[in-house]
Amino acid sequence: MKLARAAAPHLARIEVETKTLAEVREAVHAGAEVILLDNMAPVQIRAAVARIGGAAMIEVSGGVRLETLRDYAVPGVDVISVGALTHSAPAADLSLTLLPQRR
Repeated sequence: MKLARAAAPHLARIEVETKTLAEVREAVHAGAEVILLDNMAPVQIRAAVARIGGAAMIEVSGGVRLETLRDYAVPGVDVISVGALTHSAPAADLSLTLLPQRR
């Protein structure tokens, strides 16, 4: 945290990605400003929110689908990332034709 904070612009927030409740505890202790709860089940998210206790902004990501979004909207969670918005977006078939410049 000290190295990240020293290298970051003065308005940047330091976000720590966590996968376990032990990592959440460590991130809170280190003073993370944002804690990303990655690939946690809603029951784990509830426990993590309680452990964070308002000490950091909370983001949830990983495994969240549009159909299950409400399950992850736990009180205390500030941001939820849904990967389907990027990795499941349909492809667009585009082409570009270049013509010589007319004089």
